[in-house]
Amino acid sequence: MSNHSSSDEEDDHTYLIENKHRDSLKSQSPRHHSPHRSSFQIDEIRTRFSNSRSFNFNKWYFFAILLPILIILLFFITDIKSMFQSSVSGFNYDASLNKMREAELRAVYLLKQQNLGLIKLFNNYNNSNNNNNSLGDSSRVGVLEDLRSDLVNQISLNNEIQKVLLSSHRVENSFGLEGDSDVSGGGGWNRCRKVDLMVSGRRTIEWKPSNGKYLFAICTSGQMSNRLICLEKHMFFAAVLNRVLVIPSSKVDYEFKRVLDIEHINKCLGRKVVVTFEEFAESKKSHLHIDRFVCYFSLPQPCYADDDHVKKLKSLGVSMSKIESAWVEDVKKPSQKTMKDVIEKFSLNDDVIAIGDVFFADVEKDWVMQPGGPIAHQCKTLIEPSRLILLTAQRFVQTFLGENFVALHFRRHGFLKFCNAKTPSCFYPVPQAAECITRIVERTNAPVIYLSTDAAESETDLLQSLVLFNGKTVPLVKRPARNSAEKWDALLYRAHIEGDSQVEAMLDKTICALSSAFVGASGSTFTEDILRLRKDWGSASLCDEYLCQGELPNFVAEDEDAH
Repeated sequence: MSNHSSSDEEDDHTYLIENKHRDSLKSQSPRHHSPHRSSFQIDEIRTRFSNSRSFNFNKWYFFAILLPILIILLFFITDIKSMFQSSVSGFNYDASLNKMREAELRAVYLLKQQNLGLIKLFNNYNNSNNNNNSLGDSSRVGVLEDLRSDLVNQISLNNEIQKVLLSSHRVENSFGLEGDSDVSGGGGWNRCRKVDLMVSGRRTIEWKPSNGKYLFAICTSGQMSNRLICLEKHMFFAAVLNRVLVIPSSKVDYEFKRVLDIEHINKCLGRKVVVTFEEFAESKKSHLHIDRFVCYFSLPQPCYADDDHVKKLKSLGVSMSKIESAWVEDVKKPSQKTMKDVIEKFSLNDDVIAIGDVFFADVEKDWVMQPGGPIAHQCKTLIEPSRLILLTAQRFVQTFLGENFVALHFRRHGFLKFCNAKTPSCFYPVPQAAECITRIVERTNAPVIYLSTDAAESETDLLQSLVLFNGKTVPLVKRPARNSAEKWDALLYRAHIEGDSQVEAMLDKTICALSSAFVGASGSTFTEDILRLRKDWGSASLCDEYLCQGELPNFVAEDEDAH
């Protein structure tokens, strides 16, 4: 920015006799003209000269007084920094150049990401177009919705590139480049609007169990989130095989009835399709026997059930026939199976059968994992939190978060080694994670973030200090410790299930499922269960994504076994 400074310069003036007086002398008669002036004239000249010098002196005196006042006024009404900017611009040149270079490199990286995204979008569109004749109406709508979502993501990325390039130049206002492009064809478009997943048009199977036929659920892999996925797949097997599903006992597994609304499943289907272990034991009286134990997985051990689990079952009075395998199938390399394969291997006449853990089973994946699930029912989803947990989550949102909030599942404990074993890694440094989270906040304009995490305070405190929007810190809200003055968790307290780790985990999932936008941890089944709930409940948003999705960690530690 150039500056203009002005100074008034005055030349020295010689004060002569005024021309008017000289002319008056010339007008006299030449005969009376005298080469000598009269004393009166000389005195007059002296007087005039004296007055002129006095006036000139007074003017300089006045100017000397006025100048400091003008300088003071200029100090307050003029940008002094900009007045002298030209003289110090050399010192700021290197810093500005570095800022521009950094912005350009960031923009180049984002352009590469956009290029990959557009190539993927093009290939997906071509594939869906080639298979268009084999798709039903609901599937075509789903493809178009996915296409629209992908296009919106690319437009958002393009807007981000523009902002990065302009970040080193203060020209947004002058070029009218503030804000994002409107791709809706009209105003008021919500970038993070809810996604219509066409749940009503999904492919389904009727679950109509035959009298006295049971499928005994056995789930052993991972923690609660893995067990829920295992149960969900067991429900599909039970529907295909026309059997009632027996929920595992809390003595060998988690206490599912604390976190799940089991009776809700029966109500959604209008018939008895699931029973608790206690109900099963009551119906069988003293004869708790698994007639056929045919394993879906044979490796690394039959049914993926260790000896300890089998001992716990036997301690409940459950007897079983010899364990056998339906085929050679390894949990580490599961092959794709169809419903026809399941019917051929597991359609048995025995009253009670078990097939072992099926968490890793790859059966009709697109069908099983679709929003709303594969089974025909009258509800949004079959597997959902208990009523107490749902109400408690709603009360927490009303108390601390409000309608518009971002939920973040920030998985850290044990995740560093897990992620670094993958290519690429999914474990991000806290500063990089903060940048990714801030971009989501900018898109949603959310005033607060709900933080579901197992991270240490050293990490969450640093994360809190770095998540800024419009120059202000965006609060990261975690569930507070029990306080009798707060009533949002009173329902759990009255039911004596507060403090239960699985109840708290399900409460976290439910709060996250109610958010405006959700940021999850790639590779975490906890995150996947939240995404399932969001899809089934209709709360999934165009802004839902994994943390730093499409971005590589800017630093990855070496493998401990590398040397």
